Amino acid sequence: MSINSIENATRYSNELDKMFSQKSATGFFADNALAAKFVGAKTVIIPDVEFQGLADYDRDTGFTKGAITVANASYTMSMDRARSLQIDREDMNETGIANLAGKILGEYVRTKVVPECDAYVISKLAGLAASRANLVDGDVAKPYEALCKLINEVQSVAGYDEELVAFVDSYMYAALQNSSEISRMITVSDFKQGDITLKVKSINGVAVIPVVSERMKTAYTFKTTEAGGFVPAANSREVYMLVCPKSAAHLVKKTEKMRIFTPEQNIDADAYKFDYRIYYDVFVKKSGLDSVWAWISPAVTISANPSDKSVTAGSISGSLSVTATSEATLTYQWYSCADVNGKSPVKISGANSASFTIPTTLTEGTYYYFVRILANGIAATDSTVATVTVG
Repeated sequence: MSINSIENATRYSNELDKMFSQKSATGFFADNALAAKFVGAKTVIIPDVEFQGLADYDRDTGFTKGAITVANASYTMSMDRARSLQIDREDMNETGIANLAGKILGEYVRTKVVPECDAYVISKLAGLAASRANLVDGDVAKPYEALCKLINEVQSVAGYDEELVAFVDSYMYAALQNSSEISRMITVSDFKQGDITLKVKSINGVAVIPVVSERMKTAYTFKTTEAGGFVPAANSREVYMLVCPKSAAHLVKKTEKMRIFTPEQNIDADAYKFDYRIYYDVFVKKSGLDSVWAWISPAVTISANPSDKSVTAGSISGSLSVTATSEATLTYQWYSCADVNGKSPVKISGANSASFTIPTTLTEGTYYYFVRILANGIAATDSTVATVTVG
């Protein structure tokens, strides 16, 4: 059994890049990085041009000299992520290797790579907006009003000829569509993303891109352990909306060519091995720092997380509780899960208060629970996971 590793690696890499462009909400920012030059393995230079304004023409001395400043800013990419995947020889046959591998790698990019990149890009742009106080206060009952505020703030900086894009949290996107004041203002327009033209909804000429809530936070923790992935950072906040020019940010993405090893080349297992690695980061030039604006949820402060409990089967009593404060109206939803990392959460029906009574029907074993705190019924903040040991 053989496989042309070099040819397949090139083909897979190209196809995965296309899938990234199709599925990523922020992938179009990569179109702005064409002028970027790689200097080192993880460093790029992006030019930022500044001009002086017009001055009077003097009939004796002629033109007033003006300077053109080209600042070649150096940026270092901070996201260097990778994963090695294996497919056992017995899971495929001679004719099935390319097809099965393509499906697995494509699904990996769709479900793991794209969500992480989107989350990182949006959180970094939202963090930029917050650091420069480029924020608006909105009413969750009037999402269109808040969107107009954001668009106006961006246009006051970037001008009215710039193509704008609005990233909208999935809950807020639903509210926008249900809003009677804009039902006749939503149109479908073409949106260029790399070599792909997508159909997106737009309002007043601004492309509106819905993004699932898990990718619309102000900060994330990107795991370095074997499990990998990313989770919202402690005290992160929901990004309801984020508006900026389409050309505001530069997504510099350097995907290494896929490395493929056959079972004969793989010294660790009798399996095909696929090594995927990606460098990426997003940068905003100096001239565009104030053209990124956001509407962010009120902060939720958890002062007391649920505590671990040990109870006795047959005579279980006690409860778990959380203490949280916010300027917003808070609601609660408790979940059971599979481990201390909150894996495979299951909503508990009727558990909608700050405290949760431990079920008296639990048998001996270990159980895990956490509570999701919602600000104004939209922005979600999770408590830590509490362990209930039944002896």
